[in-house]
Amino acid sequence: MDAARRYFNRDISWLQFNERVLQEAEDPSVPLIERIRFLGIHSNNMDEFFRVRYSSIRRFTLAENKGVFEDLEGYKPSKLLKKLTEMVTYQQGKSQEIYNALEEELRSHDIEVVDERQLTAKQKRYIRQFFREKISPALTKLMLSQAPEFPYLRDKSIFLAVRILQGKDEQFSIIEVPTGAAGRFVTLPRYGKQFVMYLDDVLRLNLDSIFYIFNYDKIEAHTVKITRDAEISLDDDVSKSFLEKVQVGLAHRREGDPVRFVYDREIGDQTLQLLVKGLGITELDSLIAGGRYHNKKDLTRFPNVGEPSMEHEKLPQIQHPALDLNRSIIEVMKRQDVMLFTPYHDFSNVIRLLREAAIDPQVRVIKVTLYRLADESRIISALVNAAKNGKDVTVFIELQARFDEANNIKWTNQLRAEGIKVVSGVPGLKVHSKLTLIRRDEGEEKLKDYCVVGTGNYHEGTAKIYTDYHLLSSDKRISREVRRVFQFIESPYKHQKYKHLLVSPNSNREGFYDLIDREIEFAKTGLEAKFWVKINSISDHGMIEKLYEASQAGVKIRLIVRGINCLKLDDPELSANIEAISIVDRFLEHTRAFCFHNNGHPEYFISSADWMTRNLNRRVEVTAPIYDSKIQRQLRDHFEILWKDNTKARIFDANQSNVHRMLPGPKIRAQLDLHEYVKKQLLKG
Repeated sequence: MDAARRYFNRDISWLQFNERVLQEAEDPSVPLIERIRFLGIHSNNMDEFFRVRYSSIRRFTLAENKGVFEDLEGYKPSKLLKKLTEMVTYQQGKSQEIYNALEEELRSHDIEVVDERQLTAKQKRYIRQFFREKISPALTKLMLSQAPEFPYLRDKSIFLAVRILQGKDEQFSIIEVPTGAAGRFVTLPRYGKQFVMYLDDVLRLNLDSIFYIFNYDKIEAHTVKITRDAEISLDDDVSKSFLEKVQVGLAHRREGDPVRFVYDREIGDQTLQLLVKGLGITELDSLIAGGRYHNKKDLTRFPNVGEPSMEHEKLPQIQHPALDLNRSIIEVMKRQDVMLFTPYHDFSNVIRLLREAAIDPQVRVIKVTLYRLADESRIISALVNAAKNGKDVTVFIELQARFDEANNIKWTNQLRAEGIKVVSGVPGLKVHSKLTLIRRDEGEEKLKDYCVVGTGNYHEGTAKIYTDYHLLSSDKRISREVRRVFQFIESPYKHQKYKHLLVSPNSNREGFYDLIDREIEFAKTGLEAKFWVKINSISDHGMIEKLYEASQAGVKIRLIVRGINCLKLDDPELSANIEAISIVDRFLEHTRAFCFHNNGHPEYFISSADWMTRNLNRRVEVTAPIYDSKIQRQLRDHFEILWKDNTKARIFDANQSNVHRMLPGPKIRAQLDLHEYVKKQLLKG
């Protein structure tokens, strides 16, 4: 059976996920400002898609042109590139339609997005003053006719392409829109209505001031944006440290080949051709005519200048019933396992644990893996404090965390400056596991181990909007093996054995295969056989084949997959016993959890790993069993609540067309119901 029949293409599946985000922007039941911000999320996702996946397929296409062919789930690279371009163009157009409708809806709330042509004389004076004080000092103007070569245009930024006409002469300039100086949106003083203005238009109003030395007859400015290949290539110079190699790779990324160029469709042909030629845009790159504004990812920070009801009602974070501010977390961990479920629970409990360990005179060792961190990280502060208090602190920072490389290099240098041992990854592997180990001298022969095993990053910002699990445990079955994971990261040439944890790249794949095979054997003997999976993405062909095998044996499988899902769910021969849904709502569903029925003795797990080849083969990932019966019940209940969602759930059908799931009975919105569930757990104590 060919790949096209067995697997849904991963890149098409990813774009269908981004379509679900666009659906949220279009959903009238979502508060208005939140819908605008969903447009920003869609745009940000699309940027990442072009920087990573589109650019990779573009490279495959170049290889195809040289006679090297790679099958991409039934597509030739060139055919897939064409299909993706069509999908992107459609979504881009739909996004613009939604944006126009949202602007109209803002006007019904007396909020108006205005440009430089719509300002009153008083508003113009205000904007000119704002420009002089806040924007002008941060402005860089590049004159293309004077530059010895075409300037480098940064990825992620937006630019005004300016054409200046003086009689028969013309000059061209590029201005980077300095959103770092004052944000993308300027709120004007209220005048009957509330007015908001793009920073691009602030520059347009002040073109006469910016180019005052030119006695021009006409001047025009249009917004353009470029997206570059984000691949980092690390050289094999043995004289360089891994940190140096990543730094060099980052510098090369900044000069990556363009893969997408978006421009205002009103731009003049002369200006457009100059830019296309200067940037080296080829027929393989995506050249997209858009509207007046680009970088709609900035809409994630669109200001709410209206009523509070235009945003989601805040869901207060709930204190975990086992934890309070006046109780030692380590003392609680001695007696029981604790599962934090963020953002419903407060992530600061993990920071509190590290702060407690930093001042606990009996704590000797702290080890932690870090993948992504907040710009101002309290995790880092706690670790520095621990080191200053004489603890043996080791931090494992993944320097190749995509798009966080520069941030992680900054933290690496800062930690080393404080005398903290920093291990920068494992050769050939990314350390993606979310682990903390605290070793405490409690008068026994050996130090006692306390650990945290999580599904999400130690990032205070994303912990407020990503759903994740963090298991706090002193159970020797788990904590001792977490220590072995750290030993492996520190000394990867030493083989480690695990009885309880599943650890990539050694045992995650085989461990899941074994768990599924056990259900297959139960099904073959006529016993009830089933399992459920809550995950971000499924694209590994080996895992998919194992799911097909289980389905064919009669095992009932339920999947909640937020993003990429490469299973073909329209073939009864392959997947008759598999049901799959996706949920996109106010929080990003990031938890990874599993339950295998095991003939009435269910086993539960949480994991840092998706079922993608990179997670199973090329990363250090940890899947941990849940032994506490109370937490097992909670995981089961969480899944059941999500599975019953008939408001934000979409079914995975043959074309992944994002049809909302229709179930009889009252409307269930799982994330709100989960908040209520967690609140009831507090009341039960």
